[in-house]
Amino acid sequence: MLSKKQARAFFLGGTVVTFLIFIGLTIYSFSKANDQSNEEGITEAVVRGKTLWEENNCMGCHTIMGEGAYYAPELTKVIERRGEGYVKAVLMTPVDWAPNGRKMVAYGFSQEEAADLIAFFNWIGEIDLNGFDTVVSPLAKDDN
Repeated sequence: MLSKKQARAFFLGGTVVTFLIFIGLTIYSFSKANDQSNEEGITEAVVRGKTLWEENNCMGCHTIMGEGAYYAPELTKVIERRGEGYVKAVLMTPVDWAPNGRKMVAYGFSQEEAADLIAFFNWIGEIDLNGFDTVVSPLAKDDN
């Protein structure tokens, strides 16, 4: 059993040690060497693509980096998986597109809008995701 003085010392010592660990981990987390944001890759086209993504509520059906809905495929590494030509064709098609029974609205984006969305997808695809890119939406898997 600890005396009152020993208990107080134990509490204060533990608090100081925990606080120092917290400060150390915070400094480590914010150090430039641990930056995984790909911030230097943000261009005007990426910003316009992100704006289009939000204005058209793409997240209502798709996910990016695990955020969004699960009705349609995960798009974090879509350019790597499908290629720019395929994605551009889907974005610019004037008719509704319905693969696997799921219907995507025909947004009929212009050349510039499609290029901006592709720039956004390319930027997202270059972020260090600590292995998340190996996760594939169940909707994207083939039925075997």
